[in-house]
Amino acid sequence: MKKIGIADTTFARCDMGNSAINQLKEQGTGFTIIRYTVPGIKDLPVAAKKLFEEKECDIVLALGMPGPEDIDKQSALVADYGFQQVQLATNKHVLGVFVYEDEAKDKKELARLADRRSREHAVNAFNLLFHPEKLTMKAGTGQREGFEDAGPLEVR
Repeated sequence: MKKIGIADTTFARCDMGNSAINQLKEQGTGFTIIRYTVPGIKDLPVAAKKLFEEKECDIVLALGMPGPEDIDKQSALVADYGFQQVQLATNKHVLGVFVYEDEAKDKKELARLADRRSREHAVNAFNLLFHPEKLTMKAGTGQREGFEDAGPLEVR
């Protein structure tokens, strides 16, 4: 049985982990979900590594909500570098799912964005494990998790 890790933070202003878990439960069976919550986004790379090494997960969704300040964006970049290191060390995918507080015009839109992006990346994680051909079929189509898709560019 496959294992999907959910790493999330207490710093996030929405329960992104719960959104991802609820979406995964709608995808089907054949996997278990293991959740590990840490304080902030810079803790997520270690959480992902622990989920791989200690809980034997096959893929990890790392969910976080950086604040709107420059230092928050720098922290997100540091965390993303950590995800790259974990992926290379384990040869497994970490889907970094960040929702920046300044991506939305108000709290309601921010909550909707966090929920939608978490859910859409949960589907991506499921498809990476069980149906990678579904992702191949969408190659070059301008998919945007959390927002409307950008669509493909026309090749002439």
